[in-house]
Order: sequence, then structure tokens, then C-alpha cells
Amino acid sequence: MQKPDLDVLFTAPHPDDLEIGMGGTIAKLSALGYRVGMIHMTSGEPTPRGTPETRKRETAEASEILGATVCETLTLPNRELMDVPANRYALASVVRKYRPRILVGLAGRTPAGSPDHYQAQLLTEAVRFYSQLTKWDDRFENTEPWRVDHLVYRPVPMAAEIHHWPTRFVVDITETMDKKLAAVSCYRSQFDGPRLERVLHYIRSTCGADGALAGFAFGEQYALPRLLGVTDPVQLLGDWQIPPPFDPTHNPNVPSNP
Repeated sequence: MQKPDLDVLFTAPHPDDLEIGMGGTIAKLSALGYRVGMIHMTSGEPTPRGTPETRKRETAEASEILGATVCETLTLPNRELMDVPANRYALASVVRKYRPRILVGLAGRTPAGSPDHYQAQLLTEAVRFYSQLTKWDDRFENTEPWRVDHLVYRPVPMAAEIHHWPTRFVVDITETMDKKLAAVSCYRSQFDGPRLERVLHYIRSTCGADGALAGFAFGEQYALPRLLGVTDPVQLLGDWQIPPPFDPTHNPNVPSNP
């Protein structure tokens, strides 16, 4: 089997969605030496704020902070993003080009926000299947078929429904939280003044809550559409910091500094 060009490919509908939702994990994987790709399905335009040129500069700046190997913005239609064959072909062509082992996308309907978010989930799910299809290369810019090993969801914290996933896990982003916030702050055309403070507060709150579930200061929660198979559960289960570790040789009745 061909060696993958990327270890992980992250997808989302608009510039800033990846940074807000998954920026801590992107930065962490990049720092660990993995080859990470970021794909924005649309340019986010038209929008009441900024311009296409501004968004392009902001996206490049944010991806550099996160350390992504690849960052691309596709030309699928913002506000009209739909899970239709043509869009499946376009996104699958990118997956077949970069050949990642792991494909990560948003999950959840956002009635108070853009319907593009849920359509992006459907597209990502379909593309995981489409990217491996044979005898259809003409639909995928004549790229070769590629089988993605794992589909991973990033559940939207403010989704309309509560989903019960077969498997959930939390990535510790305590060390990359500052990079995540800095990447989001690059989108000055979208988040300025009080608006930026509100989105950063939202990120700190949700990542703090996700992290607390696993004993981290900050985390990003992910889910799998299947059970996670384990061959060595001891290696899977690391140190648990809740309650905090203590020194069994220390006598609490004796002051540390008599």
C-alpha cells in the first residue's frame, strides 16, 4: 500500500472553524512531528466582515501558527454548501491527493449558526467512502483511489442534539492552548474588540470543560463512529491526575517547613 502523504487531514466549512474547533489538536500533532493538513471547504465569502483577500491572509497566518503542513481553501459555495455529488467529488479529490490516514471533521447541527456545518459533516462522511472508489477517477481529477483508515468527529459543543458516540476521547491541548487562541485571533476581520473577547471566552470555557472530563486543564473532545479496539489497555490508560497525586511518605501532621 502507498505511504500516506499526510498523517491527519482536518476539514471544516469556513476559515476559522478549524482554528476554533480543532486548533489545539492541529498544533499539538504538528509539534509532535506529524504531517497535518487543513482544508477549508469554502472561502467564507460573502460575509458582512472583511474581504476574500483579507480572509486569505488571515488563513495563511493562522495555519503558520498551528504548524500545518498543508492548508487549502476550496471553492465550494459558502451559505449554499450542500452534500451533493459535485461537492463530494471536489473534497474527495483533495483527500485522494493528500492521502491521509485519518480524516477529521465537525459533527452536529447548528440551527443558531450556519447550516454549512452539518452539511460539511455529511460531506466528510461521504468523502471517506468516495475517496476509495475505483473506476471513477475522472470524477476525482484523475487522482488514484485512497482508503482512509479512520474517520474522526469533532462534535460541535453547541450542537442541537446530544449524540451518544460509540467512542469518545479528549486530546490534551494544555500546552498548545495559546497557539489555538493566537490562530483564532488572526481572523481580525471576523473577530474584533468585544466580539473577539466573546469567542476567546467561549473557547476557554468549552476547552476547559472538555479537558476537565479527562483531567486536563484544556482539551478538545473527539468521537469515533465505532468502538475503539485496544490490544494493550495498560498502555492506553496513563496517569490519572484527579485527585492530584500525593507523596505517600509525607506525614500531613508534620509541617513541611517547621
